[in-house]
Amino acid sequence: MAAPVLHARQLCFGYPQRKLFTDWDCALPAGVTLLQGGEGTGKTTLLRLLAGDLAAQSGTLQCAGVTLNLSTHKAYQEQVFCTDPRSGAFESITPKQFFAQMADRYPRLDSALVLELADDLALTPHLEKTFFMLSTGTKRKVWLAAAFASGAAVTLLDEPFAALDKTSIGLVVELLQEAARHPTRAWVLADYAPPQGVPLALTIDLGG
Repeated sequence: MAAPVLHARQLCFGYPQRKLFTDWDCALPAGVTLLQGGEGTGKTTLLRLLAGDLAAQSGTLQCAGVTLNLSTHKAYQEQVFCTDPRSGAFESITPKQFFAQMADRYPRLDSALVLELADDLALTPHLEKTFFMLSTGTKRKVWLAAAFASGAAVTLLDEPFAALDKTSIGLVVELLQEAARHPTRAWVLADYAPPQGVPLALTIDLGG
C-alpha cells in the first residue's frame, strides 16, 4: 500500500463555544478525497488546519515528508495549496499579480499551465483587472486556475463549483477526473455532495 500523501494524527481544535475535532486522524491517499458535512460541521476549518493556516491545539501534520512545526512552516505550506476564495485579501491586485504571488509561494507551480487554464476558463480578458472589479464566479476561476497548476502535493478545494457557469463546471470535473488518477498527489474537495463522474480515493464525512 502506498504511503499517505498527508498524515494527520490526533488533531484537536475547537472554538470557545464549540469543540470541532478531538484526536482526529487521517491518512490522505493520492487521488481525490471528498470532505463532506452539513453547514457548520467544520469543513473549511479542517481545510485551514490541514494547510497550516490555522494552528491545531494539539496533534501533528506531515505532508510529503515534512512535519509541520514552527521551523518548517514555510516548507510545509509549499506542499499544500489552499487559498480561501471568499477572502478579501486580494481585492487590490490583478489576477496576473495573484498568479505571480502563487508562483512565489509554490515553487512547482506551472506558469504555462496557469495561463492555459485561464484561457480555458475565459479569464484572459480579466487578467489586468483588480479583483474588486470581478464577479464572484470569475474570482473563483482565478483561484481554480492557480490551484490546478500549483504542483502542490496536496491541493485543498473549498466548494470549487460554487458560482461557476456550466462550461467551467465541466472543465473542473475533467480536471478532477485527471487528478483522481494521479499516483502521488492528493486533492481534497470540501462540498456537500460528490462530483458526478469523479472516482474518489476516500470520503471524510463530518456529519451534520
